[in-house]
Amino acid sequence: MLKTGIKGTASVLADEKNSAKAMGSGTLDVFATPAMVALMEQAAWKSVLPYLEEGQGTVGTKLEVSHDAATPLGMTVTCESELVEIDGRRLVFEIRAFDEKDRIGKGRHERFIVWDEKFEKKANQKA
Repeated sequence: MLKTGIKGTASVLADEKNSAKAMGSGTLDVFATPAMVALMEQAAWKSVLPYLEEGQGTVGTKLEVSHDAATPLGMTVTCESELVEIDGRRLVFEIRAFDEKDRIGKGRHERFIVWDEKFEKKANQKA
């Protein structure tokens, strides 16, 4: 059953593929903000997936984050999420990101529960 307090984690090695230079979010060889954001979303959606009905998933709709410290390539970055609010299909998570030395980011993330097939069909109608 979906309830507040559900926690999740996701980790990735900071490398050339997720550097600011490679992702186009800057010119430096450090872990990119878009990579941190994607990892935060991954920690959140994976945490609630086992509690959803077959054919359901979640989509991100809002993200408010700060990226507070740089991470050099070669370090592992881990994001933690906690489901703190449920309002119908709307889910709100507190999220934090850490490298091997410090907390590097934090924020809130909102996702909505959707029926995957219906959502993709509607999106594909734009094509």
